[in-house]
Amino acid sequence: MASNTNEVAVDMTPFFVLYKNGTINRLRPADNAPLSDDPQAPVRSKDVVVHPETGVSVRIFLPKITDPKQKIPVVIYIHGGAFCMGSARSSTFHNFISSVVEKANFIAVSVDYRLAPENPFDTTYDDSWAAFQWIISHANGKGPDSWLNDHADFAKLFIGGESAGANIANDVVVRAGVTDLDSKIKILGLYLVHPYFGIENDQLYKALNPTRNGGCFEDPRVNPLIDPRLKSMACKKALFFVAEKDPLKEGAMNYYEGLKKSEWNGEIEVMETKGEGHCFHFFKPKSEKAAELVNKLVDFLKQE
Repeated sequence: MASNTNEVAVDMTPFFVLYKNGTINRLRPADNAPLSDDPQAPVRSKDVVVHPETGVSVRIFLPKITDPKQKIPVVIYIHGGAFCMGSARSSTFHNFISSVVEKANFIAVSVDYRLAPENPFDTTYDDSWAAFQWIISHANGKGPDSWLNDHADFAKLFIGGESAGANIANDVVVRAGVTDLDSKIKILGLYLVHPYFGIENDQLYKALNPTRNGGCFEDPRVNPLIDPRLKSMACKKALFFVAEKDPLKEGAMNYYEGLKKSEWNGEIEVMETKGEGHCFHFFKPKSEKAAELVNKLVDFLKQE
């Protein structure tokens, strides 16, 4: 908890206030969703520590299995929160991904990376990459988790997230493109919900990267169009979700247009929601527009 005497670097009330001394005041209490291990539940869930040294963990979601021998697609989900908030245990993210798992009938793995500013900005990316490597270690059916060994079809793998999490997910897929992955692993799609790809005069980026030279657009993770690895990005398709009133829309569309013109030869699509702002589907989960977003995502994930 930060002292009131500290000088404010970034005020993102009602979510958090970041101070110039590197501390943060998160203004909302943690609201964690319980796990479910009822075999008759539509979706079961469990937490698994994937890296004991750092505490990085994942929350795994398994739909009701009717055929024990059936293999189903895998979706990796990386939550948002401006690199500073949230976890895989958060009710908002848990409820969202659980509902999508029930509709689409796939296994989801939600990544719980360490947050800034208590940890360096780079940690959010590196933790998510470490979680990805742990997840795909199950492709041969001999990993440490039985759910992934028994039910995951790694030839149908999707990766994505929203906001900052979408940016991190994009970095994972870019890294995967220049990594020698097991031939059993096929990343079919990348989904980016209201993604962060930089904004002009980005004070949050500057506050979280006080020793880095240059702004957000000089960072190839935030601005992948300057990353020479982009042409090898591992996924075959990418789906962008943008909202008309989202301040992050411009950066997302700049990346969308640049990706279309790049040497990456995958398929790309965008869905815009009119009249709504950033991550509106979390704040209005029962709205018609939120349902349209979820249905579009489910359709994308169910493709062959």
